[in-house]
Amino acid sequence: MATIHYRRQQVSDVEVFYREAGPADAPVLLLLHGFPTASHMFRDLIPLLADRYRVIAPDLPGFGQTKAPKRGHFNYSFDALAEVIGGFVDAIGLERYALYIFDYGAPTGLRLAMQHPERVTAIISQNGNAYVEGFSDQWGAWKAYWHVPNEANREACRASLSPETIRNWQYGTGSDLTLLSPDGYELDIAYMARPEAEEIQLDLILDYRSNVALYPAFQAYFREHQPPLLAAWGCHDPAFVPAGANAYKQDLPDAEIHLLDAGHFALETHHQEIAALVRDFLGRQSATF
Repeated sequence: MATIHYRRQQVSDVEVFYREAGPADAPVLLLLHGFPTASHMFRDLIPLLADRYRVIAPDLPGFGQTKAPKRGHFNYSFDALAEVIGGFVDAIGLERYALYIFDYGAPTGLRLAMQHPERVTAIISQNGNAYVEGFSDQWGAWKAYWHVPNEANREACRASLSPETIRNWQYGTGSDLTLLSPDGYELDIAYMARPEAEEIQLDLILDYRSNVALYPAFQAYFREHQPPLLAAWGCHDPAFVPAGANAYKQDLPDAEIHLLDAGHFALETHHQEIAALVRDFLGRQSATF
């Protein structure tokens, strides 16, 4: 069994919490979580990969156990999240790594990849969207807020942060409920109840429009650098539909697409299947990894 270490790394005025396992000299896999969760979403995956890889999973600012300044003293935007994770990568000395991107981790990690394409050996996307084709029809409130960022539209997005939405929509939709442990969603619900948590998340919901604006740049990065890419996609995701996985082939013809009988949080029910896909995929990238 892998030994998982729980560490902290100061990056400017942010104290980044992260999980690390695996041999120090092994190829690195950087796991970037999404909304509304934290690195604990990888708790079942890490032990299945750490015999072969150095696996590192940080909590983004505003999430989990990472400690960042309050709103007004820290800009809760995706550019800022990427800047902190880029500083984290530098601080712990990662020169080459494969990226595992999920949800918010996708626009964060892809910003890093565009800045330093020479560092990224491969990409695994678990419902990490980079194409407008990937959006479901459930984004109405968020899109309204992007286009008209007034208080009424901000408040309309607050429903996305409720315990019921986290439990039943984000985790429950499309999942086999007999396989879905309550540990993940109950922890996320507890994190969301912390002071300022909802306001931070509403700031990020507004700034999500910056990610959509960057989709053409992300796609240009794919076309130019052709990173090996594996998509392991929960096909019942209510937010990001399978078309978002298949769209990668527009720019990465050799992308490997696997649609899983799972929801948005596919690792909660399919971590063994995903681990097998990742091990096989990365094992074939040894020339570049």
